[in-house]
Amino acid sequence: MNEDRISGNWKQFKGKIKEKWGDLTDDDMTVVEGKREQLLGKIQERYGYGKDQAEKELKEWEDSNKYHW
Repeated sequence: MNEDRISGNWKQFKGKIKEKWGDLTDDDMTVVEGKREQLLGKIQERYGYGKDQAEKELKEWEDSNKYHW
């Protein structure tokens, strides 16, 4: 999915992301702005996950939401 499309759908997915990872703040979402690697880092930071755990959860979320960065 190209960067323009991600930005266009970001508002929709932001709500779904916050449903899954409620500890992420609005400021976190502003920093992420549709960038997968940024989201991965914020999940690690807020939940104390290692990269592998955060990647696993994010991949599962992407698969269940039919959303690929």
